[in-house]
Amino acid sequence: MRERVFLIDLEFDDGVFVLHMRNGQNLLNLDFVRALNDALDEVEGSTGPSSLVTTGEGKFYSNGLDLPWMLGEGAAQMGEFGPLLQRTFARLVSFPVITVAALNGHVFAAGAVLALTQDFRVMRSDRGFLCLPEVDLQVPFPAGIMSVVQSRLPAAMLHEAILSGRRYDSSEALAGGAIDAALPESEVLPRAVEMARGLAEKHRPTLVALKRALYSEVLEKLEAAARRAERAD
Repeated sequence: MRERVFLIDLEFDDGVFVLHMRNGQNLLNLDFVRALNDALDEVEGSTGPSSLVTTGEGKFYSNGLDLPWMLGEGAAQMGEFGPLLQRTFARLVSFPVITVAALNGHVFAAGAVLALTQDFRVMRSDRGFLCLPEVDLQVPFPAGIMSVVQSRLPAAMLHEAILSGRRYDSSEALAGGAIDAALPESEVLPRAVEMARGLAEKHRPTLVALKRALYSEVLEKLEAAARRAERAD
């Protein structure tokens, strides 16, 4: 397994894996998504009751794609990165344990999609926004990634979020149905861990079967998008 270095830190305590993303804005590039998958391998390879919490640190949960990297040195690696990102999102949607995103700060663009792939979300109430700004970035979502957003956001919020690029604070995100709780910073991770621990004994094969049934269309679109990206390379 590749060394995760400073990008990802994984700890386990009393049935809960806590995955700390420790790379500043936690921009999604090839190294970061590889490190994320290495951590997911460790969780998935574990035995016994468990669940997973993901969180960032400081001002950001994740600020989306690493656009400078994509337009620079990463341009030659897009044939690997694009399919890997789609499959990582699919992996999280159907992950064999319950997942909870502890949103410690800003959650933007593909970073918001990363949060939405998880089963539940707890957001910091005193700072940070959730935003899908692709309309302003002039970067339409691929069909697979759009299907994740469609599957998680209620229709009214989905329409507004996608077409306006609006930034939602925690109270607005909670009212819109994008998150499950909004709490002061010091309570976000403890609440996420509490939620995850309460669901740690769910039977893994049953969880996978149920998630795949619930989100079969999402998973099909993500996998189809990954295959198209591979063929285009």
